[in-house]
Amino acid sequence: VYIRKKPLEIPPPSEKDWLKDDEEDFFLQDPNRKRDALPQPFRMINKLVMLVFENAMEIIARREMLREAQKLKVQPPKCFPTAEFQVTGRANCLAVSGKYIFVGLSVGLAAFKVSDCKEVCAWDAVKTEICAIHALDLGNERHVLLAVDEMGLVWLFCFHKESFLLIKILNEVEDISKRSTCVEVVLSPGGDYAGVLLQGNTKAWLEIYRLPKDSWLKEMEKSPGAAAGLAFRERRSSWTSVIHIFLLQESPVSATQADAKLSLPVLLLKVKPPKPITGSSFKSPLDALKKVPDGSMLGLGYNHLIKDSQWEQQEAIFRSTYQEYLEAEGKRESKEEIPRHATFHFLLPSWILQVGPEMKVQPDVPAGISVHWDGSHNLCLYLLNHPLKEKVDSDPKPHVVWLCAAPIACSAVSSCSRYLALACEDATITIWDKHLGYPLSVTAILEERLIRSIHFL
Repeated sequence: VYIRKKPLEIPPPSEKDWLKDDEEDFFLQDPNRKRDALPQPFRMINKLVMLVFENAMEIIARREMLREAQKLKVQPPKCFPTAEFQVTGRANCLAVSGKYIFVGLSVGLAAFKVSDCKEVCAWDAVKTEICAIHALDLGNERHVLLAVDEMGLVWLFCFHKESFLLIKILNEVEDISKRSTCVEVVLSPGGDYAGVLLQGNTKAWLEIYRLPKDSWLKEMEKSPGAAAGLAFRERRSSWTSVIHIFLLQESPVSATQADAKLSLPVLLLKVKPPKPITGSSFKSPLDALKKVPDGSMLGLGYNHLIKDSQWEQQEAIFRSTYQEYLEAEGKRESKEEIPRHATFHFLLPSWILQVGPEMKVQPDVPAGISVHWDGSHNLCLYLLNHPLKEKVDSDPKPHVVWLCAAPIACSAVSSCSRYLALACEDATITIWDKHLGYPLSVTAILEERLIRSIHFL
């Protein structure tokens, strides 16, 4: 038996059998086409054209795949307008309350029905352009409206039985030089309170009003004819433009006469921004403790024992230690500016907001407000259920102060008013349980981000 010593191997091809890819006419099998080879530079042009063509086909195939994948996704429904309504002038803002749509116009206010989009009432003022409007349903066919015009004036209306009743201009003053402009208005849930953030030439402050909605209902029930006569109500479906101009000039006179018929809102609080903390004038800790009315809570930090010289020494040490970083970032402003903007929320009763036994507490009526000013570490809570005074305290002290490690950037309150979210400038978000008074969670965003707004879903 013959046994092969080595395994059978396929011999390698010889050089004459190799494919010569660099030869230009190796693919030509037809002898008659030998002379059809393109000379340079046309061969390079041919390769470039084929490359462009292949890239284009790849792009087309990729887009086709994306189009097919998009068809498999659930497409959101497209909504088209079902009705439209015509307004006089320019529409700047709108608000929905109950079965009515209130539109702020360049020449006043207008009310439309949600069901048929027909105009039911109009308050015309040729020199009053409404830029913002807030509306709330009070029940019994009553609606409260807060409108802000282009001059920053806050107009308080009561809409009853398809009629606008002008109650008061909240920040109207006789001296124009002392006039303040409105930055933000907020209506509390239920319409019991209204908050107005105002700015003057050099200062800002927050005013909280109590709205006597129950008194309005009684007053309108006692004299419905008089209230309806004082309100400016006009249907403009068949009027010409000439009559429009006449009504615009005559309407404000009759509308402002409603002040004497309805009770005016009552100013409860006037909250000012916190003052910069300066050096202490106390000689001993006992003197500082005497200024604290109750030692059961933290304050705003004014009652301390740090002297002006200590502040200056700390500033000098800081500048000498981090001088190179300060020069890179630019000059720092040594003078602290008073904040001009605040964020505030109305809060329902809880364990944190303790109300005295002489005041009645309703679970659906706000018991306090939370306020924090720009650049401040403190969240201040003020009570609303306290006896009315003849003169409002110009600088009320907060009933509760919550301290944060960094300045508060923004905040939000849940719909049930139990949970409070605070976002600080160091990109940390804290969720507080307002009923129990302790944080539920603290989330820190790793990347350096500036949180501008926060909302509960």
